[in-house]
Amino acid sequence: MPLVNWLKRHFVVIAGLLTLGYLLLPNVVVTVFSFNKPKGRFNYEWQQFSTDAWQDPCGVAGLCGSLSLSLQIAIWATLGATLLGTMIAFALVRYRFRARGAVNSLIFLPMAMPEVVMAASLLTLFLNLGAQLGFWTILIAHIMFCLSFVVTAVKARVMSMDPRLEQAAQDLYAGPAQTFLRVTLPIAAPGIAAGALLAFALSFDDFIITNFNAGSTVTFPMFVWGSAQRGTPVQINVIGTAMFLVAVLLVLTSMVVGNRRNKQKA
Repeated sequence: MPLVNWLKRHFVVIAGLLTLGYLLLPNVVVTVFSFNKPKGRFNYEWQQFSTDAWQDPCGVAGLCGSLSLSLQIAIWATLGATLLGTMIAFALVRYRFRARGAVNSLIFLPMAMPEVVMAASLLTLFLNLGAQLGFWTILIAHIMFCLSFVVTAVKARVMSMDPRLEQAAQDLYAGPAQTFLRVTLPIAAPGIAAGALLAFALSFDDFIITNFNAGSTVTFPMFVWGSAQRGTPVQINVIGTAMFLVAVLLVLTSMVVGNRRNKQKA
């Protein structure tokens, strides 16, 4: 009975830890196998501890080139989707215009539509326009499907804003530009940052839409998929582990900065 009562009291915590462990398990496996030295072409079975792949992460031809290309596309797609998505979100929340309801509904279509359908539709569009498949078609496609996620994140933040704060700034003789830069933008910044991070992750990780509209261009997810057919190099695990550690470091840094700001305000 004491054990049952203890489990009841801590059920939510235990469930949360198990879920977190389940989510992090693939990252742990990738990290462990980044120190493996496989005997064959496939890095699926543990053979021997080695740091050779960490010492030469670009040892596989085309790996770092595809990684650089994916990072470039993700950065530009994030900037484009965040800029357009933020303006669309403010327009949908702050202004009343014809077909506003229809625009609200259409914004969610890329999120609900299967990726393969969107990829085929974009490919048909580019071919009919005579566009050469490559960097720019991938970038346009990524901005398009990331846009919906940015609009959703920013729109939720803008809807929760108290309009009286902006009115108070105007009462203190702040102009439209000052009000936006010193009041509106700082309040909306968490939503904008969340949308930007989501857009970056989606763009960098995308395979289906990219594969349809890439032509001969090879991004990092496409390189990983192609390598899996011939043999998975350990360097792929190294890159994955490094990106995971960078993401964790960014999250921890933001938490520390946020806690310091809260303590200063208190």
